[in-house]
Parts: sequence; structure tokens; C-alpha cells
Amino acid sequence: MTTSPHAPLTAPRQRFGATDLGLVIMSLIWGINYSVVKTGLRTLSPLAFNGLRVAMAAVVLFAIAAFVRGTKLPPRRDMIRLALLGVLGNGVYQLLFIFGMSRTRAGVAALVVAAGPAWIAIISSLMGLERLPLRGWSGIGLQLLGVACVVGSAQGFEGGRDVMVGAGLIAVGSIAWATFSVLLQPYTQTTHPLHLSAITMASGAVVLLSIALPDLLALQWRAVSLVEWGAVTYAGIGALVIAYLLFYRGVRVLGATRTAMYGNLQPIVAIAFAWIMLHEQPTVWQLLGAGLVMAGLLLSRTAKATPTVARATSLSSSAQTS
Repeated sequence: MTTSPHAPLTAPRQRFGATDLGLVIMSLIWGINYSVVKTGLRTLSPLAFNGLRVAMAAVVLFAIAAFVRGTKLPPRRDMIRLALLGVLGNGVYQLLFIFGMSRTRAGVAALVVAAGPAWIAIISSLMGLERLPLRGWSGIGLQLLGVACVVGSAQGFEGGRDVMVGAGLIAVGSIAWATFSVLLQPYTQTTHPLHLSAITMASGAVVLLSIALPDLLALQWRAVSLVEWGAVTYAGIGALVIAYLLFYRGVRVLGATRTAMYGNLQPIVAIAFAWIMLHEQPTVWQLLGAGLVMAGLLLSRTAKATPTVARATSLSSSAQTS
């Protein structure tokens, strides 16, 4: 959040307002989405479900961008680069995510995804974009230890080995998303968030629809129930459009740090709703992992990274979603 050069040195503490409420709704949407995706995957194939929801999100994002005044498409060269990044962030990642979700528990998936900022910090450091203090690395260590507890505990679930494979796929997907987020950072300064989301979502949708084409052609469309269409719509428009727009507003109004703190509610909501909707009772190891991940996130958030080159704050670094 930026301040005016004429603002007082000690700014009054902001009250809970409409933007904060929007971020709470964002966390609820993303947290519930894990259980919604699991529900949709009971009858729809992973490829068909993912292709439909990402394509739906891309269409809606472009429609919204077309009606928003004062927005201008980025140069063609940037559009091509953003489209290529979208293949990684909304193509490769979504494939790994959906195949992981089809094999593992919703609560496990949410906790693995919650550690995404740790991968972003590691990749940023490896690329020489920023230096993390000891507190930052300690937070990353706690997050990764928490993920290890969650993934390791999956062996004890029903269908244990398959659940572990699913958690592993989502972990690899988180690394793909982290790489996407780091590479996307320079464009967040020059491109409108709507165009950024629409272009990267569209290229990902092209990849997913191409791969899902055999499943879509074989799909008995009349047999798709309202519940299944509701799951696709929620996971597409709810998680990939409405929640993203609320996230971008939060970054613009409240700043990236405060917005990210609301995003940290996501795994808690996901575990609670998976327990209610899917009867996924969390284990002791899962709860321990959740505690380590949340502690690591809080520790990392309070650590000040030192940029080694001038760069914009990434709007997507805390927005990895299902």
C-alpha cells in the first residue's frame, strides 16, 4: 500500500472495511473450492473438469476486461510472453493440480498449496532477485517441514500410496506456480491485472482444452447434472475470477502484506469444510503440519527480504489457488 509524501509519519490504523470483508470472502471461496473440486471429480474426468472451468474463467475475464474503461492491452511482444507464462502457470500447474486432487484429500492439497510462498522465496533467491534474512529462511524451513508432515501422513490414509502420489503432484505443481509467479513479476508493473489474468488464463485454457478434447468428445453432456455444472462454475468463476478480483483489489487498497495475511486463512477453511462436506477428519500429523505451515508463513511474512534488482511486488505470489 503506497502513501502520499505528505501523509503523517504515523498513519492511523485502518478499520475493518469493505475490502477486508472481500478478502475474507476470497479466503472462503478458495478454501471451499477444494471440497467443490473433489465433488465435481466424482463423476467428471479430471481433464474435462479442469478444461471446462479454466475456459469458463478465461471467457469471463476477457468479457470483464472489455467493459472496464481505462485499460489498454499490453504490447504484442508482452502478450506473447504472458501467453507463454500462462502455459506454465495455468496449463502445467492446473494439470498437476487436478491430477493431484483426484488422488489425494482436499485438506492435504490445501496444506501443500499453502506452502507455495516458500517455493517463490527459494526460486527468487536462486535467481538472484532477492536476499532473505535468517528469519525468512527459518520460516521457509518450517513450511517445508509442515508439508513433509502432511505428505508423509498420507500413507496412513485409505489408499495411502495413491494419496501420497497426489500430494506429490500438487507439490510439483506448486513449484511450477512459484516459477510462474517469479517470472510474471516484471509484468505486474506495466500490465493491468485484468489483462494479466485474462491472457495467462486463456493460454492455459488452450492447453487444457487441447489435452481434454478426447474426454470432452466422449462426455455425455445430457448426463451432466446440475451439481456437476455447479461445481465447474464455482471452481471456474468463483475461484478463478471473483476470488482473484477480490485479491487484486486487496493488494491495491491494503497492500500485498495485509492481503496475504487473509490468504493464510485458506488452508484453515479448506480443512474445516473438507471435514464437513467430505467427512475428511484431519489426523494429528495433518494438524501438526498445518501448525508448522502457518507458523512458517507468519515468520516469513515478518522477515524483510532485500531486493537485489528493482522489481515490482508480484500480485500473484500469494494467490496460488485451486
